[in-house]
Amino acid sequence: MSGQSLLVPGEITPVRSVPGNIRRPEYVGKPAPAPYTGPEIQDADTVERMRIAGRIAAQAMEEAAKHIAPGVTTDELDRVAHEFMIDHGAYPSTLGYRGFPKSLCSSLNEVICHGIPDSTVLRDGDIVNLDVTAYINGVHGDNNATYLCGDVDEESRLLVERTRESLNRAIKAVKPGRQINVIGRVIESYAKRFGYGVVRDFTGHGINSSFHSGLIIPHYDSPHATTVMQPGMTFTIEPMLTLGTHEYDMWEDGWTVVTKDRKRTAQFEHTLVVTETGAEILTLP
Repeated sequence: MSGQSLLVPGEITPVRSVPGNIRRPEYVGKPAPAPYTGPEIQDADTVERMRIAGRIAAQAMEEAAKHIAPGVTTDELDRVAHEFMIDHGAYPSTLGYRGFPKSLCSSLNEVICHGIPDSTVLRDGDIVNLDVTAYINGVHGDNNATYLCGDVDEESRLLVERTRESLNRAIKAVKPGRQINVIGRVIESYAKRFGYGVVRDFTGHGINSSFHSGLIIPHYDSPHATTVMQPGMTFTIEPMLTLGTHEYDMWEDGWTVVTKDRKRTAQFEHTLVVTETGAEILTLP
């Protein structure tokens, strides 16, 4: 594995502005979102609006990823995604969610998730997860992917490739009538082939007009995830695989989650809707 030094927090720049004509999610300016009380099954109009939100989120993530290179700061990646979403009339869902100060999450190397973009400079050999969610027309679209920065070691490259594959396999397992735990069973059985850890405490989630609806999508074989998938259900799958333990520590910022053994970790995510025959990905560029 790469012998690079571990990450430390950088300086966070001031909160980026959003034009007043762009609709905000209800939680902006509040300590927490209002509990979601609506259905997990969405109507065709909601799903169509989620396709739009998902496409903008996917395009914003792609645009930011074009700038991944040694010497670039994670704050610069945040700026690119922020401006893309604003230019397309969308609000960056993470900005102001429970006080999160930026428009995407940037999680490098040993960071499992929720890294805050700051003055941290990307180094040759880093792996970089970008997690982007867009809010437009009253709904969210959420996706993330892990990218290679420069010349990345073989162990890390394989981790990234296999984490992407675990998501693809999980999506293929989505079928109406199946319990949600089939998703985690597929991911965990694949990850075990390579001796990878599967993060348990951070999961996929229901998503619609609510960023996190309360529906939980574990990435391991949970006996409690017995909800039956039905056409129209919308949720994310976002496996987080590690080169070591699934256990974690959290930085003092209350957001940045790192592997307890500080080994590297990768993640991929799509927002999906369950169809009559399987799943449709809503976060396609």
